[in-house]
Amino acid sequence: MIRLALRVRREQAELVLAELLDLAPSGVEERELPGGIIEYAVYGAPGELPELPALEAVAGEALVEISTEEIADDWHERWRAFHRPVTIAAQRLGAPGLRVRPPWEPADPDGGYDELVIDPGRAFGTGAHDTTRLCLELLLGLEPAGAVADVGCGSGVLGIAAARLGWDPVTGLDHELESVEATRENAVVNGVAIQVERFDLLLDGPAPAAPTVLANLVRPLLLAVARTGFREGLVPRTLIASGLLVHEADEVAAAFREAMGLQEERRLIGGEWAALQLRS
Repeated sequence: MIRLALRVRREQAELVLAELLDLAPSGVEERELPGGIIEYAVYGAPGELPELPALEAVAGEALVEISTEEIADDWHERWRAFHRPVTIAAQRLGAPGLRVRPPWEPADPDGGYDELVIDPGRAFGTGAHDTTRLCLELLLGLEPAGAVADVGCGSGVLGIAAARLGWDPVTGLDHELESVEATRENAVVNGVAIQVERFDLLLDGPAPAAPTVLANLVRPLLLAVARTGFREGLVPRTLIASGLLVHEADEVAAAFREAMGLQEERRLIGGEWAALQLRS
């Protein structure tokens, strides 16, 4: 098994993550290192990932240190230890909280949460990362109403949560075929119906509109959504935007306000990350 690691300064991390997700059929591992450095790592069998020597490269404007190493073939078993159940407390009176777990973890014996089973093995997004957790927390605070679009669905965790909470219909969009397939499979496991489409925000034009839009992306893609808008010029009633570093939230909130008239209603912070709830 090959481990491909990329290290970059925190302020340039989103540029590298956006590029790395194209090479991440088995998910992305993220670690914070001393000195304001973020390390992203992907894993694959020999031949699936480039076996690069230690070097520095440029991704966009970001200087990246790259290294590869061979690791034990039992990595898949040890990798499971990184994916533990995640719980998000109820945000509305009388509504359930959520517990997101991988399929190898047992169900909550107390049954105090609405459980989602998400296999993290093929697409980005398990519920554990701060950006996803913040989105789920904002989602739990909303009253389910009508259609929802999960833009950049990854493993499908946000769209699946929306469907379980009562939104209908639910659409998932992602430019990665692995994410489209993973969302479909995870939806079946969780007993919900989601229409999943392969869609590239940068190439396929405005995204499909819905009254509620979930967009756990990165800053450049969120700004692209604000710039191109949604199909037929429709504006969502509620937009949850995440994938942002804290210092980027003001810029993205301003872009949607100026382009679509969306006003910031809530902002949540988790570690270095922020999520916005915007309303028309």
